[in-house]
Amino acid sequence: MANIAVFGANGNIGSRIVREALDRGHQVVAVVRDPGKFVASRDAVTVTTGDVLSPESVAAVGGNADVVVSAVGGKDGPGHLATIRPAAESLVTGLRSLGAGAPSLVFVGGAGSLRRPDGSRVWDTEGLPDTVLQIMHAHGEALEYLRGVHDVRWTNISPAATIEPGARTGTYRIGKDELVVDENGESHISMEDYAVAVLDEIENPKHVRERFTVAH
Repeated sequence: MANIAVFGANGNIGSRIVREALDRGHQVVAVVRDPGKFVASRDAVTVTTGDVLSPESVAAVGGNADVVVSAVGGKDGPGHLATIRPAAESLVTGLRSLGAGAPSLVFVGGAGSLRRPDGSRVWDTEGLPDTVLQIMHAHGEALEYLRGVHDVRWTNISPAATIEPGARTGTYRIGKDELVVDENGESHISMEDYAVAVLDEIENPKHVRERFTVAH
């Protein structure tokens, strides 16, 4: 079983990753800014204070982990622009300082940079609000940065175009840089099954220094 540290453990996706990891018997450290606001889903969760934008904090947390998961967000568009790529840079810097024994990094990505069959990207869709575009491009910038990192084991996992709370089916389909759609051309996944994909990758890494995407 792995020791998994989750930044953003209070969020919609982060909390589901924590729950899935616990259900599989892993040791989980929830890394949050304010432990008093963390509602533990299980007594087995260890809660610690940490700042994803501080490489020193990342190193302190990562020193006791096998895997570090970043499920941080930024609430609105400007918040994501100020958080997502800087978080990627901080995480890499902090883990890099731990040397060859550093834990791997699993980074919750976005769908905006995925390509549709016609070659356009999801963020090229007409009529998207500015806030949504900012969130998409924030994740795109983080992915671009990670793709230039060759000395830290990272994986970026993009969700489907639509990700929302739902059922845990335990099944999903995988793509690389192309949007995965169903027979109706829709792309969606539940947060619960996205968490399943995250833990599957942690337990059986197949996409080291790669981005992949999952959808129903």
